Amino acid sequence: MNKTQTFKPQAVNQLWGIYHTDREYAREVGDPIRTVVEAPTKNAAQETAARLGFNDPWAHPITAEQAKRQQELSRQRTRGIRV
Repeated sequence: MNKTQTFKPQAVNQLWGIYHTDREYAREVGDPIRTVVEAPTKNAAQETAARLGFNDPWAHPITAEQAKRQQELSRQRTRGIRV
């Protein structure tokens, strides 16, 4: 007996850069990426960022190269901070 299975495609995650929602403020500070999250949709990315503590997140798809560059910049900023 052959049973037909229903195929449900899994949502594919993509990288999302999280920016400030306030575009004027973001423009003034050079529109830096606040963080990078992986999620299947823009809404899911924004919800994930909100759960991480980011106020008013705005998600925009980014490439792996952009995510890597953001990580490098974060490391450089962290090294420059002395407590």
